[in-house]
Amino acid sequence: MKYIFNVFLLLAIPSIYAQNNLTGTVMDKKTEEPLIFTNIYLPQLEKGATTNDEGNFTLTNIPNGAYAVVVSIMGYETLSQTITFPTSGDLILALIPSAIEMEEIIISTPFHKLQSENVMKVERKTIANLKAKGAVTLADGLTTIAGVESITTGVSIGKPVIRGLSSNRVLVYTQGVRLENQQFGDEHGLGLSDAGIESVEVIKGPASLLYGSDALGGVLYLNPEKFARANTQTADASYNYFSSTKGFNTNAGFKASGERFKFLFRGSLAEHADYNTADYRVTNSRFREQDFKTGLGYQKSGFKTELRYNVNHSKLGIPGELGEQTTSKTPLLPFQEVTNHVLSSKSSVFFNNSSLDFTIGLLYNDRKEFEDHHHHHDDSVDHDHEAHEDLEAALQMKLKTLNYDVKYNLPTLGKFETIVGIQGMSQSNTNYGEEQLIPDATTNDFGILATSHIHFEKSDIQIGARYDHRNIDVFSGINKDFSSFNGALGYKTKLAEIITFRLNLASGYRAPNLAELTSDGTHEGTNRYEIGNENLKNEQNFQADLALEYKSEHIEIFANAFYNKVNNYIFISPNGELIENTPVYTYLQEDANLFGGEIGLHIHPHPLDWLHLESSFETVTGKQKNAGHLPLIPANSLSNTLRVEFNTKSIDKIYAFMRLNTYFKQLNISNFETATDGYNLLSAGFGGTVNLFKNNLDIRVSGSNLTNKTYINHLSRLKSDGIYDIGRNINVGLTYTL
Repeated sequence: MKYIFNVFLLLAIPSIYAQNNLTGTVMDKKTEEPLIFTNIYLPQLEKGATTNDEGNFTLTNIPNGAYAVVVSIMGYETLSQTITFPTSGDLILALIPSAIEMEEIIISTPFHKLQSENVMKVERKTIANLKAKGAVTLADGLTTIAGVESITTGVSIGKPVIRGLSSNRVLVYTQGVRLENQQFGDEHGLGLSDAGIESVEVIKGPASLLYGSDALGGVLYLNPEKFARANTQTADASYNYFSSTKGFNTNAGFKASGERFKFLFRGSLAEHADYNTADYRVTNSRFREQDFKTGLGYQKSGFKTELRYNVNHSKLGIPGELGEQTTSKTPLLPFQEVTNHVLSSKSSVFFNNSSLDFTIGLLYNDRKEFEDHHHHHDDSVDHDHEAHEDLEAALQMKLKTLNYDVKYNLPTLGKFETIVGIQGMSQSNTNYGEEQLIPDATTNDFGILATSHIHFEKSDIQIGARYDHRNIDVFSGINKDFSSFNGALGYKTKLAEIITFRLNLASGYRAPNLAELTSDGTHEGTNRYEIGNENLKNEQNFQADLALEYKSEHIEIFANAFYNKVNNYIFISPNGELIENTPVYTYLQEDANLFGGEIGLHIHPHPLDWLHLESSFETVTGKQKNAGHLPLIPANSLSNTLRVEFNTKSIDKIYAFMRLNTYFKQLNISNFETATDGYNLLSAGFGGTVNLFKNNLDIRVSGSNLTNKTYINHLSRLKSDGIYDIGRNINVGLTYTL
C-alpha cells in the first residue's frame, strides 16, 4: 500500500505545480445581456466565483484535467459544462431563462453531477428550506422530503425511515464520513444539529455499492456548509422561537478564506420545554442541545484538504406517563445524556486527468441513560432534579470508530468515467454503566468497489460491483463473520426532450448489529426485555426502481415506483413471556417484500411564474413472506401546497405558502401493532430578505398544525401510551448576515 501511494505521489508531482486560470462571461441566451451575481462553481475543486457588473468572472490555480463547471442563478436553468485544462481564450456561457428552481450538484453519488445528469434519482433539500417550514429539529425537517418519515419519541428524538426501512438499514453520512452513534436503538436519535449543515441528499433504495453494510434501505447524506469564497469573509447569527415548546434555537458562525487557507466555526444552542397539544403538555418531552462545528481548509493547484470537527451534547427527556404540567426545560428522570464527537479529514490529489480522494473519520459516542432508581438519595428527593451531577448512569456505552474511504478517479476513456476504491471501519463498544444491554465488542469492516458511468448522446449507463467483509468479535465469546457481493445497474435516457426515464437495479446487504446478535437485558427506553439471536444471517435485498419525469417550462410531473425484496429480514417480536414483569422480545428473521412509490405535480403557470402549485402522494407496503405485515411502515400520505415567490424593490426573495398534509388510516399492521386513524394537518408561512444596515436580514414566520388537531402518527413510539403528537406551533426565525 505504501508503494502504491508513493507511485501516486510521483505521478502527481508534474501536475501539482500546473496552474491554469479560467476567465469568461455569463449572459442571457435570448437577450445576450450580461448576468451579474451569477455563481460559477467547480465542485471537484470546491472553487467558485461570482460575475461582476459586466457579467465577467475569473478562477485561478486550476490543475490540469477535465472538470465540470456549474453555472447557476435564480430565474435561469443551471448549466453544467466539462472543460479540459489547460484551455485558451475566454469562456462564453449562455443561460436559458426558466421559472424552475436552480439545480445543484449531487455529492452523495460518486460522479458529482447535476440531478438532471444523474443516473440515480436523488432527493435534495436545503436546510434553509426545511427551516422555512418550521421544523423543530433536523429529524423533524427530514420528514418533509418525499419518501422519508421518522420514528419519533416526542419532538426531540427521531430516527429516519426511507420507504419503510429504518434503524441500521438507513445510513447517515455527515462531514463525508458515516455516522456511528449506537443507532440500533429505537429511541436513539441522530445526535446532530442542523446548524452548520447546508443541505441533505436522500438516496432511496440500496446504496451498498457506494457505502457498504447498513445502506440497504438508503442513505441520508448531510452536506456541511461551504467555506467562504477565496479572499472573502462572512459572519451570521440566527434565532428561532417555537411557541408549542416555549423553546428556541440560536446559532452564530464566522468563516474566512484567503487564497489558500480557509477557516470556519459555528456554535449553537437549543432549549425546549414539554411540547403542547390541544389538551395537555407531554411530560418530560423537554430537551437541551449544544453544538459546535469548526473547519480548516488548505488548497493549492493539484491538492486540497480540509479538517472538520463537530461536538454535539444533548440532554433528552424520555416521555412516558403524563404528569405535572410545567414549562421547565430541565429533563426529569428518565433521560438520556449523549455526546457525539466527529473528526473528519478529506483530501484530494489531482493528477493529469485523474485524481485520488481519501477521507478519514474518527467518531466517539458517549451515551448515558438515567433512571429513577439510580441516585444516591431516598424517596424524598425532589424529582425535578435541577442538578443531575449526583446521578449514576444506569446504562453507559462508549462507541469509538475509525473509518476510511479511498477512491481513485481513473482518467476518462472515451465515454467511460470510472472509480475504484476501498472502504473500511474499525469500531469498539465498551460498557461503563451499572447495567448492560449489549456486551463489549469490536467490529471490523473492509470493502472494495468499482463503478463506471458510460455516456452516450441521449443516454447514460452506470454499472458497478462491490465485495464486503465484516467481523464482529464479542468479548463474551461470540465471533461472527459476514460477507456479501453486491452490484448495481442504472440506465437514464431522454424519451423526448422533456421526458426523462430512469431504471435502477441494485442489490444490498446488512450484517446483523450488536443489539440483534447479543442483547440480553431490559431496554428501559422501550420498556421491554430484549434477547438477541447469535444465529442471525445477513439481510440481503434486491430493489428495482423506476422513475419518469416530465419537465416543461411551466409543468413538472414525476412518478417513482419501487419493488424491494429483502431476504432474512430481521425484526423484533414479543414471545409472550415476562422477565422481571417486563415483556420479553426476541429477534427473528423472515423474508419480506416492500413496494410502493411517489408521484408528484408542480405547476408554475405563465405569466404567473411567481405562483407554484405542488402536489405529491407517497405510499409503501411491507409484508412478510407469511403474509403478515411488517411493523413501523408509514401510512400513505398526500401533500398539497400553494406557494408564491417573487422579488420587490424593498424585500428580496419574498415567499409565502399554505400546505395541507393528509395522512390516511394505517390498517396494514404487524401482529403487535394497532391501527392508526387518519388526519389532516394545515400549515402556512411567509418570509423574505430585507436590507438592514447594508446587510441581509432573513425573516421567517410559519405555523404548523394550525387547527390544533389532536392526532398520533403511526410511527410515534408514544402511540402505545395514547399520547398525542405536537399541537399548534408557531415558529419565528431571524438570520442576520454580515
